[in-house]
Amino acid sequence: MKENGQKRAGGQGGKRPRQAARPQAGPRRRQERRQEGNVAANGLPQCPVARQCGACQHVNQPYDQQLAAKDERVAQLFSQVAGPEALRSILGMRDPYAYRNKVMSPFAPGAPRKAAPGKRGGGKRPSRPASPQRDILCGMYAAGTHRIIDTGECLIENAQAKQVIRTVRSLMLKFGIPPYDEDRGTGFMRHAVVRVGHTTGEVLVTLVTNGQQFPGAKSFCRELVRRCPFITTVVQNINERQTNVVLGQREQVLYGPGFILDKLCGLSFRISSQSFYQVNSVQTEVLYRQAIELAGFTGAEHAIDAYCGTGTIGLVAASMGAAQVTGVDCVESSIRDARQNARHNGVDNARFAVADAGAFMRDMAAQAAAAGRAGTDEEGRPLVLLMDPPRAGSTEEFLRAAVQLAPERIAYISCNPETQVRDLGFLKQFGYGVRTVQPVDMFPHTDHIETIALIECM
Repeated sequence: MKENGQKRAGGQGGKRPRQAARPQAGPRRRQERRQEGNVAANGLPQCPVARQCGACQHVNQPYDQQLAAKDERVAQLFSQVAGPEALRSILGMRDPYAYRNKVMSPFAPGAPRKAAPGKRGGGKRPSRPASPQRDILCGMYAAGTHRIIDTGECLIENAQAKQVIRTVRSLMLKFGIPPYDEDRGTGFMRHAVVRVGHTTGEVLVTLVTNGQQFPGAKSFCRELVRRCPFITTVVQNINERQTNVVLGQREQVLYGPGFILDKLCGLSFRISSQSFYQVNSVQTEVLYRQAIELAGFTGAEHAIDAYCGTGTIGLVAASMGAAQVTGVDCVESSIRDARQNARHNGVDNARFAVADAGAFMRDMAAQAAAAGRAGTDEEGRPLVLLMDPPRAGSTEEFLRAAVQLAPERIAYISCNPETQVRDLGFLKQFGYGVRTVQPVDMFPHTDHIETIALIECM
């Protein structure tokens, strides 16, 4: 910065002498400069778009302070249903960055692009489609809006996934593929969704398009894989509806097998574009091992895995001490994946049913009551309930049926402690008490907390 009163070199009114041009920094040095510029005085990495994005409310706060604040919040919430002796300290991450194995980006038209010199008309017709006349935006929606902001330097997303999304955008420009305009319902490429297997390194790319016809799809995929050779498979998902829902019902495989594999707690799981799979693999393993430990399987119990999804925790329980596992979920594709995962891992002591969890539990309770038994299955094995409901929590129908069924223990996993505390209060009326509450930090730098509550009949 020039000091006040300082004259320009060469005298007043004179020409400024030419300076030697600085050598241009290479890509690695540019990346280092960005990283240096994004480190605060306290040594913490700083997110350059934290305020606009709003996804990571505490990314610029020391991690130990984040964990302490979450412990305090859990203590306040659970004071209604559990004593302080039941509360354990939250389990955080050793490295709370780049943990998201699933990264998603919308695409949208940006500002008009300047024509390249010598490309203003005339001449021969280009051999490939003309580049879009507007730039292409990708990243995340700013908090509370549908305005896309560039999150290419996001601190919590997987680096390979971010590279794939940048490459897809670059190839859209190269191949003349227009992004989807949600206001007009026009354009072709809506989203890219990238999933990375944490232990296997396999990468699934899902390209969500506004229509099935994908001109030049083979060339596009060939170039995408050439630039990102770590990609395992590419799937086109077709979504022609004017909706905020990202994925459509139809899809076709463009490259590779159409799915990837990842390992969790010693088991291998198949992940497709529609599969539910936790986005933080490191902490998912911590969460599941804690839940299985609290459930106290000895090899004699029958575990009911309610809201089982693709069967992950139920299959882990089947391999870590449960004599029998019965999983239930209302999503047919999830149960299909659960059965496939059981076969793939050679797990023969687990079965899965497509049903509403509340109705399924009610039917089980009615059968048990008709047989004059409580707390055991038809073979006399003690029942243990594993439940991981959605953010809205469980239902009164489900909880009443659970009380009737009278399992010895309930391991209740929740991504919303507020609704979990509500449900625990309901169970407390029927003689169940909270023995242990174990928080797990599944989403560092955010307000979200995952909690496991061990509930026993008092």
